[in-house]
Amino acid sequence: MLYYVLDCKVPLWMQSRFFGYGDSGMEVILADYLGFCYGVKRAIKIARENASEEDGASCTLGPIIHNPQMVERLKEEGVGMVEDLDGMEKGTIIIRSHGVGPQVYEAAEQKGLNLVDATCPHVRKAQQASKMLSEEGYQVVIVGEKEHPEVRSIFEWSAQTAVIVETEEEAEAVEPCPRLGIVSQTTFSGSRFKEIVMKLLDKSREIKIERTICTATDQRQAAAMDLASKVDLMLVIGGKNSANTTRLAQLCAEKCKTYHIETAAELKSQWFDKIEKIGITAGASTPDWIIEEVHKQCQKK
Repeated sequence: MLYYVLDCKVPLWMQSRFFGYGDSGMEVILADYLGFCYGVKRAIKIARENASEEDGASCTLGPIIHNPQMVERLKEEGVGMVEDLDGMEKGTIIIRSHGVGPQVYEAAEQKGLNLVDATCPHVRKAQQASKMLSEEGYQVVIVGEKEHPEVRSIFEWSAQTAVIVETEEEAEAVEPCPRLGIVSQTTFSGSRFKEIVMKLLDKSREIKIERTICTATDQRQAAAMDLASKVDLMLVIGGKNSANTTRLAQLCAEKCKTYHIETAAELKSQWFDKIEKIGITAGASTPDWIIEEVHKQCQKK
């Protein structure tokens, strides 16, 4: 089995470990961009810097990122998790990468908690765009998934006046208004964002568009689709609760047979029957060590 890297955008450990030969003769190719993005690396660094040896003294508000294995590892390192501030009476509360609304900051201050903000800078940009547009009198439309925590946080920064749309049909149902401001979930599909925006263009004579999809999302989606068009099978690694990983799997599935897995334990030998080329990509919240474990298992198939 031959492993090679398309360019130097992947971590150095991958460049060294993904070269070599196996017994099956299959080629395994890494996507140009995969794994941790800047915002996730930053959030984990912040969480680790605020870990506590005292149980429950340092917690994230919800999972710091959408990767169960990384959340569990942080717990072992002294960073717990609570679902709401009712579970914290003292100590350090860490705002996760997906961000929260302004009321959470106020509530944490009232409780006297030490608040540490690990909101992704790209999410913060979307939040501020939502706030600014709302204050300027625009009807804010957020293009994204209604139940995603990032989208909920962007909604909160609009003073809870935004309309959230996820499909073209929902966009068509938006009421016409004098001024319309559009922002996006940072991990939303770029192509789907364009399609939805097209449905909104006749809703107002004055429209301001803040395309707040982050570069890492664009890069991973483009690289994954390009690779999927050249291989027989794609493995997409990342949390099942990760929106950006799920979207990568959906995009790859349009090109070739695709499996979305969280860990190497999910790999099945029959997937590789009559397969000559395998592509690997991973969501922006997938740790390198999980990608490495999948690589090692692929060598044995």
